[in-house]
Amino acid sequence: MAKRKEKTAEGGPRAGFWPLCAIAFPGDGSQARGVKSNAQRALRPLSRRQAMKLGLAGLVGTSLWPGWRSLRGGETGRPGFSFVAVNDTHYATARCGDWLRGLVKQMSTHAGIQFCLHLGDLTDLGKREHLIAVRDIFKELDVPFQAVPGNHDYVATDDRRPYDEVFPARLNYHFKHDGWQFIGLDSTQGQRYENTRIQPATFAWLDANLPSLDRARPTVLFTHFPVAHTVKMLPLNVDALLERFLDFNLREVFSGHYHAFTECWHRSAPLVTNRCCALVRDNHDGTKEKGYWLCSAAGDGRLTREFVGYRGAAPG
Repeated sequence: MAKRKEKTAEGGPRAGFWPLCAIAFPGDGSQARGVKSNAQRALRPLSRRQAMKLGLAGLVGTSLWPGWRSLRGGETGRPGFSFVAVNDTHYATARCGDWLRGLVKQMSTHAGIQFCLHLGDLTDLGKREHLIAVRDIFKELDVPFQAVPGNHDYVATDDRRPYDEVFPARLNYHFKHDGWQFIGLDSTQGQRYENTRIQPATFAWLDANLPSLDRARPTVLFTHFPVAHTVKMLPLNVDALLERFLDFNLREVFSGHYHAFTECWHRSAPLVTNRCCALVRDNHDGTKEKGYWLCSAAGDGRLTREFVGYRGAAPG
């Protein structure tokens, strides 16, 4: 299977509290299925020498430098585990069901995956019967299905009742797995798709629950809307979200909504979006690949991910 690494372009520090931000975009979409992203490699903070070249000397040797905590909180004795993360499946018709059944069948070929993250827009119209169909199809993976809502999971402008009924307690929540902690957050503002704000209920949940979480434990966030300033359609108040994790051992933030591979760095943690995995929707960057992340979390706190191209539903 042909493979090609994503290209990464490094940029200087942005205003605000981000010490370094970089973004990567795919090429012309000609790569074969199963291409590995550039971030499949283990997460490695920039070296002191690289930092000096980028004009970040003032951060080196202080708690603001991302390498200072690096893999803090990792437990080397743990064997690690794998999981999948998918976004923007946009179920809309019975044909989408066939498409998703093929997707789940392909995901099940990855031995030993422990759970599946869904980054929102499970459906296209937010209808109860469509949400039930998605839920039941992903049950075939036989692993926990951890979802957050997208703006398309509202049945009307501000009506999310079908999602709340089909996926109870799947708005703002956290779970732990083999020494890691995962935090799913509702980043939506009804059906709005741009110029949005993360709602007060999400910040209230964070302020009530973050004090009880272990800040040294390797932590992964997953949201629907992107959280990097270089990506289109991010919420206007996203800084207020990231500020709450400044002293956490944040290893990655997975997001959807913007159907394209992007990567921006918040300290030593990548903030990524991915191509969609929908039959009825296209990618915003014009690429043709549909797929998902196959991720490996190591016992020492390292996270790697690989883009796996979906080969499409088998003919019925």
